[in-house]
Amino acid sequence: MGKLYPVGIQNFESLRKDGFFYVDKTALMYQLVTTGRYYFLSRPRRFGKSLLISTLEAYFQGKRELFDGLAVASLEKEWKQHPVLHLDLNTQNYSSVSALEDILNEALSGWEDMYGANDVEIGFARRFAGIIRRAAATTGERVVILVDEYDKPLLQTIGNPELQEEYKKILKSFYGALKSEDGYIRFALLTGVTKFGKVSVFSDLNNLEDISMKKEYSGICGVSEEELIRDFDEDIKKLAETNGQTYGQACAQLKEDYDGYHFCPDSPGIYNPFSLLNTFKSREYGSYWFETGTPTYLVELLKKSDYDLEQMSREETDSETLDSIFTGDNPIPVIYQSGYLTIKKYDSRFGLYTLGFPNREVEEGFLRFLMPYYAKSDRTKSGFEIKRFVDDVEKGDIDGFMERLQSFLSDCPYELARDIELHYQNVLFIVFRLAGLYTRVEYRTSRGRIDMVVQTADYVYVMEFKLDGSAEQAMQQIEEKQYALPFAKDSRKVYRIGVNFSSETRNIDRWIVE
Repeated sequence: MGKLYPVGIQNFESLRKDGFFYVDKTALMYQLVTTGRYYFLSRPRRFGKSLLISTLEAYFQGKRELFDGLAVASLEKEWKQHPVLHLDLNTQNYSSVSALEDILNEALSGWEDMYGANDVEIGFARRFAGIIRRAAATTGERVVILVDEYDKPLLQTIGNPELQEEYKKILKSFYGALKSEDGYIRFALLTGVTKFGKVSVFSDLNNLEDISMKKEYSGICGVSEEELIRDFDEDIKKLAETNGQTYGQACAQLKEDYDGYHFCPDSPGIYNPFSLLNTFKSREYGSYWFETGTPTYLVELLKKSDYDLEQMSREETDSETLDSIFTGDNPIPVIYQSGYLTIKKYDSRFGLYTLGFPNREVEEGFLRFLMPYYAKSDRTKSGFEIKRFVDDVEKGDIDGFMERLQSFLSDCPYELARDIELHYQNVLFIVFRLAGLYTRVEYRTSRGRIDMVVQTADYVYVMEFKLDGSAEQAMQQIEEKQYALPFAKDSRKVYRIGVNFSSETRNIDRWIVE
């Protein structure tokens, strides 16, 4: 029987008992539990956070047999059984305060059935504190607290600040029990996508160690290059064979499509585990991670902050911003923490990070997802529309692809047209960046003008865009700045295209070609 891939399996015990493959993270887990007590970990969705929580649960329940053959089996000698309080906030749709209250009440009631209740304990925080004390007293061992996706209620209410504030108050009070009952707690880990709570939800929990950007734990979720080659060598060979590739070509495509996550400066790249496992299971490359979730909250953030998308692909920021919560005018922290941007470079002298898309899957998926919100485009057909655009570019049909560009820019939503210049730059960025995945697009911009070079096997297009000027002025700039000079000896046909964009019609009104 071939390898069983644990696609979508987040329970460590069932994974091990049913013979599914497991990338051994238990040495890092053991380091975590033996060197500290209170932790917070932020990672993108589908990155293995729930499996890590489940692995810790089995470890603290003393289920030694599940760890046979894994690194921790030779490290741990005692295998003490601790009472484990595991709260999973990932399973609910948080459309009202009662939704959060229901899930907390359900968890507390279940724990009270095991460890007893006290009628004088009124409210979630006091009940939680009482449970922690009684669990320790009943078992004679300190308590382990594991919270999975602590921020799910907050992410779902980005567009509803009032409800979000209510959730913050409830969660802050609830998590406060971790500090008040410190003497009864052996270990606590809270995971989530974002760091909403670093300021508000966990403000009283100053003993919580954030390992999200710690180099030693950068590989605690996901798959490293070393693990890929060590654990999936045969899988890469089969993938290559199925897709008519050499082993090296398969490795290169896996790297381009799924690698590239850096959770701290100078750390090795981490592969998206969900996409890797799906690729090996189906022996087919695909956008598996992106297709499992629709990050509508990211669009809300981008629209709310009038963000310049072109900046996203080369964003410079500092550790304070990456480590912060969303403040209303800067969507970057949440977009980074959600896994749509990652660390590309770090300047230690100035403490500045350069961000970018981690890999092709994320870049293509994210831009295709954004396209209907910015450009006139059918969500289900955006891939076909880009294909036709690229077809026109590749066969030298300038009028064809310019007319398609006009159609992308037509019927711009009113809320996105308040800053018409920013809107048209955002649409051009999305369309040409997507086209650039199949051709070569060099894109340089400053507010008010764009010059662009698009290269195919047969053609080079040197383009200049003007806002409320004229196509002639755009062409004149191409000549004066000698944008086409680098291609003077090129064997391909070189076209210069001057384009004028009208804020009155909110579209391209004219272009000329030489």
